[in-house]
Parts: sequence; structure tokens; C-alpha cells
Amino acid sequence: MQIATSNKKQASREWDLEIRPQSHLLDINFKDLWRYRDLLRMFVKRDVITVYKQTILGPIWFIVQPILTTAIYILVFGKIANISSDGIPRVLFYLSGITIWNYFSETFNLTSKTFKENANIFGKVYFPRLIMPLSKVASGLIKFAIQLGFFLVIFAVFLIGGNLAIQPNWYLCALPLLVLLMAGLGLGFGIIFTSLTAKYRDLTFLIQFGVQLLMYATPVIYPVSTIPEKYKTLIMLNPMSSIVEAFKYGFLGAGNFSWFWLGYSAVFMLITLFIGIIIFNRTEKNFMDTV
Repeated sequence: MQIATSNKKQASREWDLEIRPQSHLLDINFKDLWRYRDLLRMFVKRDVITVYKQTILGPIWFIVQPILTTAIYILVFGKIANISSDGIPRVLFYLSGITIWNYFSETFNLTSKTFKENANIFGKVYFPRLIMPLSKVASGLIKFAIQLGFFLVIFAVFLIGGNLAIQPNWYLCALPLLVLLMAGLGLGFGIIFTSLTAKYRDLTFLIQFGVQLLMYATPVIYPVSTIPEKYKTLIMLNPMSSIVEAFKYGFLGAGNFSWFWLGYSAVFMLITLFIGIIIFNRTEKNFMDTV
């Protein structure tokens, strides 16, 4: 009788899922992330489809945005301000910068709203909280792929047309590395700011403005060659600068490809992610008490 009772108690302790508090700030349950991969796909599908579900043009807006932005840049910075494009056709010069910058900026902006926009979900059901910002990174990749495809079409038109100013080289094979660095930087900055804005709401007003200012500190609308020598190092300390320059150099032959500065961006990205995960995990523990 005693053995049967013991077995019954032991069976009652066997659970399909056991949720425990994190033991330390760097505790990432990768098994949970993998177990909830279907939820990740669902969030990605939601982000891509529902945003433009009731619009006339639908996903075509992914292409319309860089077209309009490029046209404005050509008019304002190319024609009026007469900023150099290193001899590259202005359409390709600005479109390349916009394509690579948009993925980082949107990943940063969207992940920085994780706690604010999902407070109701977080308070009702359990799932690994990192799923939410990771879904923004993944859905951004789909949009980036569409915009990159559009850039490649325009790039091919100029290349087939025999434009000698364009000199693509094998460094364009580094594109997956550049995308990884952008995703890591966007995710790292995003989860840091979403953790801070959970308590200090004033920061939400600064994020979009700050990202816009950061773009002007990145060689998106101007080449590094036009910057005075004493300011070049300062510009390259921006981790996105080497990524944008490497992208332009690989596809257009303009700009500067530097493994040193890409290594700097990689280290910066890893440190940012490290700090971001610590702050994110700490905020996650008592987030519902502050909203």
C-alpha cells in the first residue's frame, strides 16, 4: 500500500512543461525557444501579412518606400546640396544605402516596443519573451529580401547598360555577414531600449528621433571619402558605418571595405547583445509590476 502511494505521488509530479524562474541574468532557455518555433512563425506571418492586409498595394509598399525615399534624396542631397556620390549613379548610391539602413532601423524601432505593445499578452500566457523581438528580426528579413531584390534589379539594369563606374567585386559575398551584424545590432539596441522604456516611458519619444540622427552619422547619403580626415575615425566608430561601406564597396566598387572595422562592428554587436539580454531578462522578471 505504501509503495503504491509513493508511486502515485511520483506520477503526480511528472509535468509536460515546468516553468521555473531564471537562475541568472544570462539564462537563455534555447530549448524553449526551439519548442515555441511555431509561435515564432505565427508572429512573423502576422507581422508581414496583417500590416498591409487592408491596403490596395499590399507588399508593393515594401518597394514604394525605397523608391520615394531615393527620389527625395536625389533631389535634396544630390541636386540641391550637390553631395558627391563617388562617381556612382545617384540612384544606385542612395538606393544601396537605404536598402541596408532600412533593415537595421526598422528592426531597432520594432524591437524597442516589445514590452510596451505586448503587455497584455505577457500578462496572460507564458512563452519565451525573446520570441517576440526575434519575430521582428525575422519578419524584417522578409522585407529586406524584397527591397534587396528590387535593388539588384536596378543594379543589373545599370550593369548590363555598361556603366563603367560600377565595379562589383567578390566582397559582395560578405552580404550574409553584413545582414547578421545588422540583425544583431538591431536586436541588441532594441531589447535594451524596450527594457528601459518599460520603466522610463520618456525614452520612447527619443528613439525614433535618435535613429534618424544616427542615420546622418552613417554614410548612407554621403561617401566617407568626402569627410575631412580628422572626422573619419569618429564616423567609423559608428558600428553601422563599416557595414554600409562594405555593402556599397562589394556591389558598386565605391566606399571602403575594412575587415578591421567590420571586426569592430562584430565585437560591438556581441557586447550590445550581451548587455541587452542581461537588461531584458532583469526587466522580464518584474515587468508586470511596473505597467
